[in-house]
Amino acid sequence: MKHRIVVLGAGYAGANAAGRLARRLHPADTEITLVNADAEFVERVRLHQLATGQDLKVRKLADVFANTGVRVRVARVAAVDAERKIVSTDDGDIAYDTLVYALGSTAADVPEHAHNIAGKQSALRLRARLEELGAGATVLVVGGGLTGIEAATEIAEARPDLDVSLATRGDLGDWLSEKARQHLRTVFDRLGITVHVHTDGGALDADVTVWTAGFAVHPIAAATTLEVSPSGQIVVDETMRSVSHPDVYAVGDAAFAVGGSGQPLRMSCASGVPTAHLAADAIAARLTGREVPENKIGYSGQCISLGRSDALVQWVTPDDQPKPSALTGKMAVRVKELICRSAAWSVSHPTVMMPSRRRRVTTASAVLESAL
Repeated sequence: MKHRIVVLGAGYAGANAAGRLARRLHPADTEITLVNADAEFVERVRLHQLATGQDLKVRKLADVFANTGVRVRVARVAAVDAERKIVSTDDGDIAYDTLVYALGSTAADVPEHAHNIAGKQSALRLRARLEELGAGATVLVVGGGLTGIEAATEIAEARPDLDVSLATRGDLGDWLSEKARQHLRTVFDRLGITVHVHTDGGALDADVTVWTAGFAVHPIAAATTLEVSPSGQIVVDETMRSVSHPDVYAVGDAAFAVGGSGQPLRMSCASGVPTAHLAADAIAARLTGREVPENKIGYSGQCISLGRSDALVQWVTPDDQPKPSALTGKMAVRVKELICRSAAWSVSHPTVMMPSRRRRVTTASAVLESAL
């Protein structure tokens, strides 16, 4: 009987995990199913572009995973029974021996009537609303993190006729180096974006509000018997394996995980892909009786687009602390674009550029994994 691996979610983390598992494991011994609510891969790091009228490349999951050995099942996950090892979806139940949970995150605590860009449909709704606005209309972006900065600059550049502002609890880019903060202030001034700093509960009027003040994970994990953090993320060990259920792995935003430095990883694509690779390699190693890889996940930079013609790259330490140096302007645009394209390419070519040998599952290892 084949070892059944089910991957929930086909974002950057889930898609990479599924592809890497297909490359590592022999199809005669394993059955890999990728479950996703959307039939297409959503390039989440570009949703601020989609919201401002730019069209993104369509990548159908059925085409992406054709001839890889990964079965794509378009369905919405309703529940996970971690004791019976069953996933319930709107298209029926799916049994698993090993589960990779990669359902990601969405915008947190979005007020009524506010927009967000945490998903494709919400970005398209904002796009439609922005198209309705006439010259002089006001747009307020709430949240001064990476998403808020990218949304505000993208909107201001695409629609210079709008009055765009950003509200943040601290100072603009207060986690960045002085060089990066100075460049950020210069770009905001050039684009005419008003910045409201140290806001905490005050009233600001706008025709359209875009909410980017934090992310929340999908609530399904918290409704299971899996051990989760106060934020609802699945608590995992250094190999992305659930500390309460060894047959479950969590990757990307859904995981409460630490990197190679021992510090918690932040919700980001920069965390999602490495955790997916590590989880897939750990699963493959355990099923084939090989050595489990070491967690060496660390950061090198934070890339922030500032519209289509500007950007900045803040160089950071492996535990994500800013270095004094930062890349700005046209060169930063090229680096940011290269990283975005590379992330999308890794999904579009799920079984390329990895060791080609598909290893056989050992009976003893598979039985042990299923029993744990």
